[in-house]
Amino acid sequence: MENLTVYIFLFILGSAIGSFLNVVIYRVPLGKSIISPPSSCPKCGARIKPWHNIPIIGWLILGGRCAECNESISIRYPIIEFFSGVLAVLIFYKLKNFNIFYIIDFTTFATLLALSIIDLDYKAVPDSLNLLALTLAFFSSPDIIENIKNALLMIGIVSLIRFYISYILKKEALGEGDIIVAGTMGALIGVKLSLIALFIASFIAIFPSFYIRYKNKDLELPFVPFLAFATFIVWYFNDFFIHVWRIIYG
Repeated sequence: MENLTVYIFLFILGSAIGSFLNVVIYRVPLGKSIISPPSSCPKCGARIKPWHNIPIIGWLILGGRCAECNESISIRYPIIEFFSGVLAVLIFYKLKNFNIFYIIDFTTFATLLALSIIDLDYKAVPDSLNLLALTLAFFSSPDIIENIKNALLMIGIVSLIRFYISYILKKEALGEGDIIVAGTMGALIGVKLSLIALFIASFIAIFPSFYIRYKNKDLELPFVPFLAFATFIVWYFNDFFIHVWRIIYG
């Protein structure tokens, strides 16, 4: 019962942070302040009442529409809040401790979630958030120097991959944002597991890549969401993937 209470509390807290992430995702790419003005309807400008701002529940109360102008509110808002809550619970379940490293890991992955949505929207990510995730990842474990070293190695590895692929395809492959995310991966899970995560991300991205190329040959596939998802999977199941690495490479 005590653990259930903790998980419920963390889910609510994570969902509240997810509500803030929605503000970040909307405002940062537009160069707007994430602090002021208070949340309002993008269409009519009406301020959102506090009880309508309750994560997930507020959207349900409103029926997915603005209380003033009846403009549709994207279901993406409660989805991000829900996944932020789930993220908070899963990270605690993994670490079994609410300490500074829990806070750093959650904040890093929450930032990667925001970057993923922004990348889907704009096919680019803001350096401010990307560098924030990288900087947080440096402190994700007590061995800060090792984390920085792994980040630099992954930045170098992915930069080299970028040069090769760009040369072969005769066009720019991967973005600078992807390279910074690779550094975050290295700091969080080390070089070996980052290479596994990079493979998983690339494999998952194959199918949507073929689809969008079939639908629109000029459309680029945002890669940050795949990198972020693969990194979390490998981080969460790190013991399994370390075992896999040892089986393959000894």
